[in-house]
Amino acid sequence: MNISYVKRHEVDTRKWDECIAGSVNGMVYAYSWYLDIVAHGWDALVADDYQSVFPLVHNVKFGIHYLYQPYFTQQLGLFSTGHITPELVSRFLDAIPAKFKYISIQLNTYLRVDYPSAKVIGRITHHLDLIETYPVLSGRYSTNTKRNISRAVAHGITISKGVTPMQMLDLKRESLIVPLKKKQFQMLTRIMTQSLERGVGQLLGAYTQRNELCASAFFLISNGKAIYLLASSGKEGLEQRAMFALVDHFINLHSETPLILDFEGSDIESIARFYKGFGATPCEYNRLVINRLPLILKIFRR
Repeated sequence: MNISYVKRHEVDTRKWDECIAGSVNGMVYAYSWYLDIVAHGWDALVADDYQSVFPLVHNVKFGIHYLYQPYFTQQLGLFSTGHITPELVSRFLDAIPAKFKYISIQLNTYLRVDYPSAKVIGRITHHLDLIETYPVLSGRYSTNTKRNISRAVAHGITISKGVTPMQMLDLKRESLIVPLKKKQFQMLTRIMTQSLERGVGQLLGAYTQRNELCASAFFLISNGKAIYLLASSGKEGLEQRAMFALVDHFINLHSETPLILDFEGSDIESIARFYKGFGATPCEYNRLVINRLPLILKIFRR
């Protein structure tokens, strides 16, 4: 197998996106249009005429070229239309150009890695298979989750598709303790707008009895996965447990479909408990750190 390093402007976008669409482990994060939104810059490793691809999201700081994991992109790594082995993953890691002196990336859940020169850190997301009927799925909710859904219903919370990206982001701004940067909001706007235009996004809003938006969530639906990318709740939404009703609505809407709901986290126990309450189970993916910096800079980084 010949693995080639390809600059972004040299990437055959049609072949690239066809590879992601046909990959055994394809994810929306890896499509060229998505990478163009979230990456400062990206190049690629390509093999067998785009049967296997590996995006390299890069930047430069103090003259040092490095690979990083972009915002709103939990997992990347190797994608292939064929069988993926740990040995194949290692071959692609070996092919990362030497000019990238520091590498901190997150691989997708499908990949298993055995790469001694890297520090491998296990991370957790939570998956829920939606193939079964809604009564079966909802029957697996925790007692606490069922109670909170009932509380939202008692408050008259209703769920609608009528919310716009701008309305959701306005609610997000109001609810954040640590504000996102302007660039991050611009990135989210582009992700939501393009996803909706391409038919791979779904935006839901929860409304109070006064028909005021109190919570919202945005899902990316592609390659057999529904990714819970962004959620926001105002004060009233938190008090009335609107997000419980919203996620329950999504599960009901997509039950009996070959979708995996990926909650996109979390290593934080309280957030993980929310996901587990809907019957989701932990699924591991790996963060990979490879430090090729000169010794003096390695010491400085510490």
